[in-house]
Amino acid sequence: MDVSGGNGQPGSGDDKPAEHPAGPTPPAGRPTGPEAPGREQPHTPSAGHPADTHDSTPTDPHDHRSLAHSGIAKGEPPQPRPKEPGGGILMGRPFGVPVYVAPSWFLVAALITWVFGGQLDRVLPELGAARYLVSLFFAVAFYASVLVHELAHTLAAIRFELPVRRIQLQFFGGVSEIEKEAETPGREFVLAFVGPLLSLVLAGLFYLAMKPVEPGTVPGVLLAGLMVSNLIVAIFNLLPGLPLDGGRMLRAVVWKLTGKPMSGTVAAAWVGRALAVTVLIGLPLLNSSSTFGNGGQDTGGMDTVTDALLAAILAAIIWTGAGNSLRMARLREHLPELHARTLTRRAVPVETDTPLSEALRRANAAGARALVVVDADGHPLSLVREAAIVGVPEHRRPWIAVSGLAQDLTDGMRVSAELSGEDLLDTLRATPATEYLVVEETGEIYGVLSAADVERAFVKAMARPTA
Repeated sequence: MDVSGGNGQPGSGDDKPAEHPAGPTPPAGRPTGPEAPGREQPHTPSAGHPADTHDSTPTDPHDHRSLAHSGIAKGEPPQPRPKEPGGGILMGRPFGVPVYVAPSWFLVAALITWVFGGQLDRVLPELGAARYLVSLFFAVAFYASVLVHELAHTLAAIRFELPVRRIQLQFFGGVSEIEKEAETPGREFVLAFVGPLLSLVLAGLFYLAMKPVEPGTVPGVLLAGLMVSNLIVAIFNLLPGLPLDGGRMLRAVVWKLTGKPMSGTVAAAWVGRALAVTVLIGLPLLNSSSTFGNGGQDTGGMDTVTDALLAAILAAIIWTGAGNSLRMARLREHLPELHARTLTRRAVPVETDTPLSEALRRANAAGARALVVVDADGHPLSLVREAAIVGVPEHRRPWIAVSGLAQDLTDGMRVSAELSGEDLLDTLRATPATEYLVVEETGEIYGVLSAADVERAFVKAMARPTA
């Protein structure tokens, strides 16, 4: 995980919450190095150091996808990392939510244009090469319908005060990246159902618009195609398996019946895996029969291979998405175990012109593992980075001031000691950094939180079996 530090960067040395040892730990010159495995004991505060006054005591956001959901796209909660690039071409910000078109969309648009163009050649042969322009219009209109599907999820999320990171149109449909989980099963059900509902409404509207149009014309064929495609999107997404909308609805029902969100996730995820196997085997068989209107005609070996490939891709997406849903549910179950106060490293304050060797001596003597640069009045200015300390040879440390190795504090790098769980991780993700200043509600310095320590604690929590 690319969080903070790297090979050679000192860390906490184990997966246990970082607490504060009594007395000196590593030799002078490496007070921020790895501690011996095991729980460290509280220490006696050192007089004159305002940051050295505490003991440390331990104490499934969703993606709603249309057509084929490819799993949770949300960033890993334990990984405070820089915000990802937009994810394609920014098309606009309806309701304040950015909408991106992924590069893979152009591939599927070309595929739809080619396939639909072939169908138009049989229905409207007089179009000639112009059929591909009509097909391209159909591809764009179809994905506009997908966008409406995703906007339905987005508006429901906004109504329930859930943050929506972005909407992305991609190869197998779209995804609304909703960053937090619904608080109740009822809201979860509504959040999932509104997407397929809007697709059904669109199918109905296209059907009504088709009635006065003469069949066998370009408008008639386009309206019929959009009606059928939206109907397929709605039906497919209502299938009761994660990561589809129907899986979210099943999860909500089981959650309501059992009172346990995890039970709902497990049930819907396994149904999703069964659905993936069904798609893998059943879709090619259906396409080879007269079910989709082939009339028993021989469609050829190439079409058979294409159907099998499409089924394999869809099955893989559904299977992977179901697994991701299980993993994210487990993750959310363990999030409350992360507490900023527990994970914070003891810190000592040093002024800007303090030599690094002297700062490390003070930290070692106090049993601290972090340095906070303060002004003459004791107000924090910056944090000395672990990686920077490691990069300074010991013989040069008396000649280098701590200010030259420090990262200036921004508002986002000040973290409340009371934060825990998802609130803590959201705060860290909002301002990616390797270290954060942890403060009490009064503004007093509590210590320094390392992103690497948060990751290690999370990995340890995830390794424990679920109750």
